[in-house]
Amino acid sequence: MIISLLVAASTNNVIGKDNQLLWHLPNDMKFFKNTTWGMPVVMGRKTFESLNKKALTGRINIIITKHKDLKSETGEIDLAGSIEEAITKAKNTDCKEIFVIGGGEIFKSFMNLADRIYMTRVEARLEGDTYFPEIDNTEWALTSSTHFPADEKHAYPYNFQLWKRKEA
Repeated sequence: MIISLLVAASTNNVIGKDNQLLWHLPNDMKFFKNTTWGMPVVMGRKTFESLNKKALTGRINIIITKHKDLKSETGEIDLAGSIEEAITKAKNTDCKEIFVIGGGEIFKSFMNLADRIYMTRVEARLEGDTYFPEIDNTEWALTSSTHFPADEKHAYPYNFQLWKRKEA
């Protein structure tokens, strides 16, 4: 099973502040939805809470948490007490790829297990309290990057990047 991290991060690796995104990029949201549709998405409790405790429709939502009584306002969620349990639950779906969607601590925990990183690189240096781990160029290769300028709907220029783990 392919383990992929899916993230939007500023040039200084900020991914959020006060449990919220710092940008509104409609094309990134569309990319996120299209990429993860029908697949398992793994997230931490804080990320789930930032979604107003609503499961992402059309996806299998696996929440890593120690809070066994966590409930969804809408849609179904599956709780996992550890990374290993989350991976097992995702494998049981028979999907070929799982998407880890945050937050910062979850990304850090999955970094050494991941095969791919789908990154929307937001071309701005922003202040935040949650960060994506630094990508080590000795372990990862940038295999594609597509640039988009800022426009009336997108306050910042951005790149859709695909990183793949280098073969050992």
